[in-house]
Amino acid sequence: MSLRESLPLAAPAGPSGPPGPPGPPERVLPLRRPGRWIGSAVVLVLVSQAAHGLFTNPFYQWDRFAYWFLRPAILDGLWITLQVTAYSAVLGLAGGVLLALGRLSANPVLRWVCWTYIWLLRSVPLIVVLLFLYNLSALYPTLSIGVPFGPAFVSFDESRLATDMVVAVVGLSLAEAAYAAEVVRAGVLSVDQGQHEAAAALGLPKRHQFARIVFPQALRAIVPAYVNLLIGLVKATSLVFYVSLLDLFGSVQGLASTYSGDVVPLLLVATVWYVVLTSLVSVVQFYVERYYARGALRTLPPTPFQRARAGLRTLRGRLRAP
Repeated sequence: MSLRESLPLAAPAGPSGPPGPPGPPERVLPLRRPGRWIGSAVVLVLVSQAAHGLFTNPFYQWDRFAYWFLRPAILDGLWITLQVTAYSAVLGLAGGVLLALGRLSANPVLRWVCWTYIWLLRSVPLIVVLLFLYNLSALYPTLSIGVPFGPAFVSFDESRLATDMVVAVVGLSLAEAAYAAEVVRAGVLSVDQGQHEAAAALGLPKRHQFARIVFPQALRAIVPAYVNLLIGLVKATSLVFYVSLLDLFGSVQGLASTYSGDVVPLLLVATVWYVVLTSLVSVVQFYVERYYARGALRTLPPTPFQRARAGLRTLRGRLRAP
């Protein structure tokens, strides 16, 4: 092989000397995706038809919806729903943490008792739990605290203690704790084993290891799953109507039985309020997840306001471009 053949090929020379400057880069055309545009058009047509039917169908009675939306009876039921949800969420999460620690304990008795509780409460429908607690006074008219199989120190009437609010909160908290326990346990198990070993190597007590090192890292896995439980809890409060507590759904049900012509607008009122509540919970979830992701992600996900500002800047840049 000759020396000329072994040398790399050079750029073509100009008419009277070295190669000239490179020409303008070729424009890269984006890949055309007709299927995507056809699918988007079909979705837009279906959404437009659904929206048109929703706002033009006189059967929905939007004037009656506007009348009932902020009525005092509806707002009173909404306030009860918020109270039941808040109390049950706090008590359910606290009970879930204790049950999860019991399941992770080395004590076989404690581990077996916690597993049995979780298995039983997840197997029984929530409405059955609420009705059982509501009729508990028929089984145990008097409750007492004292020595087992011995004298009682304190006794009280169960029917006076178990008000409608107490029955609703206790029933929802018992069921919520069973589900929250599995969420917390999964979050703790998701923490790398090296973190547990590093916490033990520091010589910290067990409770400090869990509270300061393990649990804060587990929250990254716990928060999304528990918020899903919380959204389910908001909707599950509609069952407390069956234990004579007039929450949002109970108020709507009572008004619908009185004003039979407004059944549909009243159901729409309840639907919109439940959507508002679950949306607020989802917003809180986003910011809590973003807070606990600070040590795991190099770049935090942008907030909706940051995305809006970035979109406006991109739109302005395209409008100013020639």
